[in-house]
Parts: sequence; structure tokens; C-alpha cells
Amino acid sequence: MVKNLHRAASVLGLLLCCLMAYAFWQAGVFDSREALTRYLAQFGWAGPAVFIAFQAVQVVLPILPGGLGCLAGVVLFGPWQGFWYNYTGICLGSLAAFAIARACGRPLLEALFPPQLIEKYDRWMGTGHRFARWFALLIFLPVAPDDYLCFLAGTTRMHWRLYTAIILLCKPASIALYSLGLTVIAQNLLGLWR
Repeated sequence: MVKNLHRAASVLGLLLCCLMAYAFWQAGVFDSREALTRYLAQFGWAGPAVFIAFQAVQVVLPILPGGLGCLAGVVLFGPWQGFWYNYTGICLGSLAAFAIARACGRPLLEALFPPQLIEKYDRWMGTGHRFARWFALLIFLPVAPDDYLCFLAGTTRMHWRLYTAIILLCKPASIALYSLGLTVIAQNLLGLWR
């Protein structure tokens, strides 16, 4: 039941994002960077706050692929502000995922994630200091299932301080690589706002 609710919420969130994007496209918000900047300026501090909250929720309840969220931050707010908003939201979401898993334990992992994923990372990452080292490396690199790893870490004996330090220190590299890499692709391959 938890898995079905989780999946339904993700699908609903994706549908709402698609409808919003379509409405913005119809309204001409995406015609140029200037049009987008003017539109966002209407909302003042609420625009970045909503985006940061979206990125935080996205870790716990995936709506879009994580890389697209990072690209959206850069497209909506520019490279520097977009990076910081991505970083803030993703770190808050990562802390929330750890707290939720710490409170719910291993049954939550089994309810939300495929058994193959759980078995793979259980075998590979080990426990104790070995887990912490692998966790830090995988959070640093933009190739691992970070959201799952945050939940997994919450079911281990890792201390809050160590977890928080790893998230705060290792997340910037992967967020920057996602943000900048996808921005280059969007601009050069798709011709978006060159």
C-alpha cells in the first residue's frame, strides 16, 4: 500500500509539473530568458522558496528525475543562484529522508524500493566505517541513486553529525556537475536561450 501511494503521488506530481510547464509555454514565459526573469520577479522571495521546497520534496517523493530538477534551477534562476537553491533544497530533502528512514526503519525501504536495489547496495556497501566511506563517495559522484542511499543511511547506525557533514560537503560536486552539464546540453544541443 505504501508503495502504491508513493507511486501515485509521484505520478500526480509529474502530471502537475507537466501541466504547469504547458501553461507557462502557452503564456510565453519560456520564449526568452528575459520573459522568464520578468515572470519570476513577480513572486519575489516566494519563487525561490517554492523551488527550494520542491527540490526538498523531490528527494523524499520523486516527481522528476533529479537531473531535471537541477537543470530547472539553473534555467529559472541562473547558474549561481540556481546552484544554491538546488543545493539548499536537495540537502534539506536528504536530511528529511534520513530522518524518515531513521523513524520508520528497514520496512520503509522494503515498501518503497525494489528488492534488487536493496540487495545490491547491502552487499556492496557493507556496514560501519566501510558504509560511511562508500556513502560519501557515492554522494560526491553524480551517478548513484542518492535518494535511496539517503534512506538507506537512515536505517544504519550512522550518526546524524557524520551524515549531515557528508551531505553538506559532498553534495555540491554532484549538483554542480548535473546543473552545469545539463545546462551545456540544453544550450548547445537544444538551442535553449543561447
